[in-house]
Amino acid sequence: MKLRVRLRVAGVDEAGRGPLAGPVVAAAVILNPARPIRGLADSKVLEPEERERLAVLVRQRALCYAVAWADAEEIDSINILQATMLAMRRALLGLRIPPQQVFIDGNRCPCADGLGFECAFEAVIKGDSKVPSISAASILAKTTRDALMRELDGRYPGFSLSRHKGYGTRTHVAAIEALGPSVLHRRSFSPVGMRLIEAEDI
Repeated sequence: MKLRVRLRVAGVDEAGRGPLAGPVVAAAVILNPARPIRGLADSKVLEPEERERLAVLVRQRALCYAVAWADAEEIDSINILQATMLAMRRALLGLRIPPQQVFIDGNRCPCADGLGFECAFEAVIKGDSKVPSISAASILAKTTRDALMRELDGRYPGFSLSRHKGYGTRTHVAAIEALGPSVLHRRSFSPVGMRLIEAEDI
């Protein structure tokens, strides 16, 4: 009788590459085949209540998971792509069980050097809608970042961060123009950078 061997597959995804403020958050998840989760999908297509419900199940049933981020200062220092890769590496380093296969959402993989484990890395375009472990990571990254932005809203009032989560809505851009950018804002992103240039010219 041939034994069926299951690989420990980690899915990795991020949330928050596009906003004008806040960190980029990444999650890594190794699902437990013995405890399946129905309804996993790309977090962007899920209603907020469903995302939160699934996030609880992922935390309860996954073999292991980790969430990490890179803040606005790091994003400005090394650019958003490298900050995203950094957040993904930090999430992978946070896994208490080493994966045997890693699937990354998108078309690039973070550097595997120094992670402390050796395994195959594969980038999967639109992986958050194709690979369950990436879907789970997408949900954890999104719900964690949303919760963080709601918390930061109370510490940095006036920007309505809990409403738009740092994205460049008209309300957010108007607040930046009125108040100036906070330490949460990404100076390398327009219109934040433009607002700083204009302030220097006054």
